[in-house]
Amino acid sequence: MTFPIGPEPFSAELSRLLVSCELPTTDLTGECSTQFYTSRSAHELLGVVGLELYGDAALLRSLAVTTSARGRGLGAALVHYAERAASTLNARSLYLLTTSAEGFFVGLGYRNLDRHSAPKSIASTPQFSSLCPSSSAFMMKRL
Repeated sequence: MTFPIGPEPFSAELSRLLVSCELPTTDLTGECSTQFYTSRSAHELLGVVGLELYGDAALLRSLAVTTSARGRGLGAALVHYAERAASTLNARSLYLLTTSAEGFFVGLGYRNLDRHSAPKSIASTPQFSSLCPSSSAFMMKRL
């Protein structure tokens, strides 16, 4: 199944979806450096993924799909879109933290890393340093 995906600024609607999926939003206020990519039907937001660039490293974050759109490949499509965007912007590695979707990301080619091996640019992000618990899986994929 194909899904239309494109860039979109952060909004209250995106925030509501992230909060409903129990994802952090406290660092997404004001001037936000996260680039968001969304998929919409004619009448509703279906899913979102965020991408933050840090030189040749990027952080994938805020992957959320509405309950009504789950199970149709939209999550994978959003991740692939963000991977292509990161690669186009000269990122060579994509990192993420997850408390609940480790198996999903393994299936997309991500591998687990020890948190101590995180590049300084990623380790200093709010996601890594304070928003995601230390029990989160830290994962990476080379682009």
